[in-house]
Amino acid sequence: MLKIHKYNLVLHDGEAVAIVGDNGSGKSIVADTIAFTNPDEVKYIQFKDSYGVASDREYYMQQRWNHGMWDDQEPSAGELLYRLVSDEKTEDNLKKLVSLFKIDSILDKRLITFSSGEMRKFQLTKALIFSPSVLMIDNPFIGLDPGTRNLLSELLGSLVKEGLTLIMILSRPEEIPDFIDNVIKVNCPDGQEPKLSEKIPLDRFRLTEFGPEVIRFKDVTIRYGERTILSHLDWTVRKGEHWALTGENGCGKSTLLSLVCADNPMAYACDIELFGKARGSGESIWDIKKKIGYVSPEMHRSFRSEDNALNAVASGLFDTVGQYYSVDQEQLDICMDWMKTFGIEHLAGRQFSKLSSGEQRLCLVCRAFVKNPPLLILDEPFHGLDDRYRMHVRHIIDTFCSDQEKTLVMVTHYPEEYPSCIDHSLTLIKNR
Repeated sequence: MLKIHKYNLVLHDGEAVAIVGDNGSGKSIVADTIAFTNPDEVKYIQFKDSYGVASDREYYMQQRWNHGMWDDQEPSAGELLYRLVSDEKTEDNLKKLVSLFKIDSILDKRLITFSSGEMRKFQLTKALIFSPSVLMIDNPFIGLDPGTRNLLSELLGSLVKEGLTLIMILSRPEEIPDFIDNVIKVNCPDGQEPKLSEKIPLDRFRLTEFGPEVIRFKDVTIRYGERTILSHLDWTVRKGEHWALTGENGCGKSTLLSLVCADNPMAYACDIELFGKARGSGESIWDIKKKIGYVSPEMHRSFRSEDNALNAVASGLFDTVGQYYSVDQEQLDICMDWMKTFGIEHLAGRQFSKLSSGEQRLCLVCRAFVKNPPLLILDEPFHGLDDRYRMHVRHIIDTFCSDQEKTLVMVTHYPEEYPSCIDHSLTLIKNR
């Protein structure tokens, strides 16, 4: 039995509770309080997707794709997991989890190469090896493809039947599993409901000085060692098109987007053109990035700004992970206008690192828009957002893309999240 005195909550063995609420309502505060006051009883998974190398910023800026820089001594995912095995029970648990999540094919990979979904599977496996008596998980389903979401739900349900006490923090009430016994709704404090604006500031920073093709891949193959990530891919994106990029976890979506965003040096060995210019023809990565508004789970985990949210948003003007340039008042006004559009102007003066995960994601999505880019790349932009904000951000995307000069590539594992402007799709198949 787990007693949480502050919230007058008693959880019995094998009971499952879901904590739900809008962004900014205080779900994270409730979860942190439970974990802090019961450190010896509660195993808390927040998916702070650490890659175990140097620092997250260093990971994002150079190590993610510079495979030649990896330390040969860095352990594989399988080695890290088997280091945790202490007896037959934990070994049996590990084998069952590897089979359940179908991660046997990635155990030889280093964590630095994992997609967001693969990292979540790894973190879940790592936590569940020890059969915790009380497990608390923050948004366990986001970033997972539909098949894996179903498998995880079945696993958690079976563990609850075996006596696991489970607390789930969810941004999507529709994801509350059938086995949940009790739902706790956390409401926003009175007077703190965000105001969502219909005004979208599109009158500045127009960059359209390129031809009709935005992206062109010709017979692109990417391999890391013996592992093929992308195989003979032909793909052309033209100005004004809006693409859905789909595929199960680990199929190569993140790798493909890294080639577009100039984060992957392997692009120089491939036949790739961005904004009408071949990679390696003299255009710098910053020339490319200034035309792209970008957000992804990888960016989110690397963004460790101690500055306020307004300056975190303003960093999108300079394509930096954090604010390193002086921002004049006009630029700050533009960024504040965008924050008002997203309904997050009330966060402007708050420290970015102190915001909830959903509030941070809203700031980073807003950051992708502030320079009015001709190409938007939105990789899982709705992670951690409540229903109201998801609908509002979809509206912003649709309005933004109503401009025929705007091009969009978007990834989500929830088909219903795609904005209505989507008119093309590319599905990647995972190499087995």
